[in-house]
Amino acid sequence: MLISLIPRGEPSRLMLWGSPVLAAALTLLAGSLLFLALGHPPLETLRVLLVDPVRDGYGISELLVKALPILLCALGLAVAYRAQIWNIGAEGQLLMGGLAGSTVALQLIAWDSRWAMVAALLAGAASGAFWGWVCAWLRTHFNANIILTSIMFNYIALNLLLYAVHGPLKDPSGFNFPESALFGDATRLPILWEGTRLHAGLLLALAALALVWVLLQRSFLGFQIKVMGHDPRAAHYVGFRETRLVWLAMAISGALAGLAGVGEVIGPIGQLVPQISPGYGYAAITVAFLGRLNPLGIVAAALLMALLYVGGENAQIAANLPKSITELFQGMVLFFLLACDVLILYRPRWGLRWARRQRPVPAATTPA
Repeated sequence: MLISLIPRGEPSRLMLWGSPVLAAALTLLAGSLLFLALGHPPLETLRVLLVDPVRDGYGISELLVKALPILLCALGLAVAYRAQIWNIGAEGQLLMGGLAGSTVALQLIAWDSRWAMVAALLAGAASGAFWGWVCAWLRTHFNANIILTSIMFNYIALNLLLYAVHGPLKDPSGFNFPESALFGDATRLPILWEGTRLHAGLLLALAALALVWVLLQRSFLGFQIKVMGHDPRAAHYVGFRETRLVWLAMAISGALAGLAGVGEVIGPIGQLVPQISPGYGYAAITVAFLGRLNPLGIVAAALLMALLYVGGENAQIAANLPKSITELFQGMVLFFLLACDVLILYRPRWGLRWARRQRPVPAATTPA
């Protein structure tokens, strides 16, 4: 064999953080080969995809606008994944947050007080937490696989959203388009940077980042979550309540995803529409693992993922690339990350090794 994998005595800390960097480099290499096969100059196309979108202040603001919902969802997923609760339902929790927040915003459309915005935010976060609690209840009471239930609840949330924009929340003066009425100014998140779409959701994301960091790194609850994720039996022996931790982790994860959803509808969109998320909840799964479930690492990974979204839109216009280029790069990042993660547990050894063929040992004979 040219390469053999030798189990490490303990996981490599160098590869723990080097693996995402190697995965990003391999993604760029594979993307360059893909562009070359499609007849596009690789370096020029990568510049259009990754550099041109953030050359000015407006491009940087759009990068931050795209990164905010991904960051919030990924922070929530990091809490659940630390406890080995594999929540794949951030997309559905985001949609439910947007739906509940929009319902409250439409009821308070005539308010002039900023409490209308607070009520919409709280409704979105509570709805996302409730959607996570349902999966936690199925896990703790019926031992249902939380991966399957959380995925299925994504489609239920999407259909509830479509029902709302085609039915009870549809704007009667909207020329039969599937969208709600525009929200009142008191409900909308204020703009932080004039001339851009960067809104006060940035402050919410920074607050969530600080709270999640304190929770995971400096709190007893975070310690319990880590212990349960490392060894559930040890957590049970020392008296940690697994059911309680599952409910708390899913509530935090769902609440942050719901906050991301309501932040989109009362932020840059300003109304409820069917396409409030181009897949932010699914992209957040890659971001959480790319950032090593560390809040600071997740920030860098969320900015990278947002750059792919913004750059994909720019590449469609400037380089005539298909819309699916963003999803393709996201898939390559995840594929190479999983492949490179093998190096955390195994050490490659190079060189040819020839197996020696053992000669059969002749059977002992007894003298006549």
